Amino acid sequence: MSIIYYRLWIVLLLMTFSTVRGQNDSIQELAQDSLLAKQEIATDSLLEVARQSMIADSLERARLLEQLAEVRANDQAEKERIKAQIDSLQKAQLRKVARMQREADSLRAVTKGVAVVIFGDTIFQIYSKLGPNTPRERANDIVQEVEFLVSEEQFDPQQIRIVDSDDNTDVYHQEDILYTVTTKDAVWMNQERASLAKAYTDKLKSSYIAYKERTSLPALLKRIGWLVLTILLFFFGIKYLNKGLKRFNFWIVKRADKYMNGVQLKDYEFLSKSRQRQLVLWALNLGKWIFIVLLVYLALPIIFSIFPATEGIARTLISYILDPLSSFWNALIEFIPNLITIAVIIFITHHLIRFLRFLSEEVRSGKLEIPGFYPDWAKPTFNLIRILVNLFAFIVIFPYLPGSDSPVFQGISVFLGLLISLGSSSAIGNIIAGLVITYMRAFKIGDRVKIGETTGDVIEKSLLVTRVRTIKNEEVTIPNSFILNGSTINYTAASQERGLILNTAITIGYDVPWRDVHKLLISAAIKTELIMEEPGPFVFQTGLDDFYVSYQINAYTHQPEKAAAIYSELHANIQDAFNEAGVEILSPHYRAARDGNILTIPPDYIPPDYKAPSFRVSNTKKDQ
Repeated sequence: MSIIYYRLWIVLLLMTFSTVRGQNDSIQELAQDSLLAKQEIATDSLLEVARQSMIADSLERARLLEQLAEVRANDQAEKERIKAQIDSLQKAQLRKVARMQREADSLRAVTKGVAVVIFGDTIFQIYSKLGPNTPRERANDIVQEVEFLVSEEQFDPQQIRIVDSDDNTDVYHQEDILYTVTTKDAVWMNQERASLAKAYTDKLKSSYIAYKERTSLPALLKRIGWLVLTILLFFFGIKYLNKGLKRFNFWIVKRADKYMNGVQLKDYEFLSKSRQRQLVLWALNLGKWIFIVLLVYLALPIIFSIFPATEGIARTLISYILDPLSSFWNALIEFIPNLITIAVIIFITHHLIRFLRFLSEEVRSGKLEIPGFYPDWAKPTFNLIRILVNLFAFIVIFPYLPGSDSPVFQGISVFLGLLISLGSSSAIGNIIAGLVITYMRAFKIGDRVKIGETTGDVIEKSLLVTRVRTIKNEEVTIPNSFILNGSTINYTAASQERGLILNTAITIGYDVPWRDVHKLLISAAIKTELIMEEPGPFVFQTGLDDFYVSYQINAYTHQPEKAAAIYSELHANIQDAFNEAGVEILSPHYRAARDGNILTIPPDYIPPDYKAPSFRVSNTKKDQ
């Protein structure tokens, strides 16, 4: 790789850094100013309480001293009493001061002031306003004033002096005020105003001396040398590191090539051997570039830290890595109590569901009987209760999740709720219908049913749909709402106890005695397999039509799922029985008149000596 390529990386990182830093700084400054404004109000309240307390204590002390002066010299007891009151007042003042100091410490612990950074060093922090100027404006004014003096080569640490007054302590450079230390500043730092101003001034002087040493010509030449050496080391390090990583990747692939046989699942090949090798090479190459980019990013702070003017950039780059890690670690530590709570809720929910599953299995197997509760209700009831228990557990856990109170999380929740409410009305209708059908006990898995125009065996019942396999092995999916709104015929429900009645109808001419027809139909039904002998088959005469009589044979069976085969055998037996008896089945109907044609029964059943009769026509002529 060429050095130009690395320079391009550096420029891109700097552009990203400057953009992100500007956005982050603006957000952090607004948040910090808002917090400082709130703490300013708290500080003013604290100082006002202190002032009122000091005035009241001073008046009380003056009154006691006046009484002590008026007491006669020989009234020793009265003097001792007044002195005891004065001592008690002093102790009370000390306790008030200690309490106020604790309150100030608590405010200081949760407030981050605005840093006054000069010569690359933080001189002090500002927490309070000065007149209309906010802490940030005060800090900016101080930095601009000192930097102006330094740029004009007018700054002289020996010309700095401290002037104390009743309200403030001013720090001058010749005749110009560099900064002012107020009583509020002293309260925030828990020091006297004059000593605090002196500490700030000493820090400013020492920082200026260190700055002059860092920016001297020998120091500058030394830093340039370090910069050149760092760049050379970085360039050659990247160059040979890239070569080393290439060799390492080749070594890895060469050793792993004998273990690469592709990825297969049964007969489907997800990855061939060549594609698996390409995937490994791609992953190693990606890891190499991630490592190089990380190394470049870590090298930039080293380069920027060589010169004082860019030390801030180096610290910021490092903070982009350390701050998220620190925030993540702190958030993880703070989340441990909530994590324990979530774990307890999940533990209780898990074992409650296990207990409910145990009860469900006991009821389903018949070991546990509940009056009015059927065993086939056990599984759907358990599934419903499990959903409710999990939903309740999620509602309880939700406030403990990280970011659950954030606007983003709430917006996503509202969006998902709106999406579900708009797009799942039919699905919810099917779910409700599925629950109603379950507790109606209209059918169960394996039952032979007729739903609408579909007849078959139930193979699946779910909250949304019911699946039926027809006698032609067609799998039909029926929405539960359709089933609830229509009628369902269950052929299996009573077949084991009373038997299912299968029936079929035929039409026979009036010339055949009905008793013979009954016998033939019943004998055909008895010969049919899977037809019950008790109760036995029976016949209904369902109609006396113009050309024939309609007969209906009814027979019981315990196996409704084989109804098609039973009907087929029954029809065959009926044909055989009537053909053997020489009885014509007039379906479709034939006229009884004969014109010389043979019988309409199979030839095998016609007697060998049978002759088709001819029309018998006679003409009787009356005598005139």
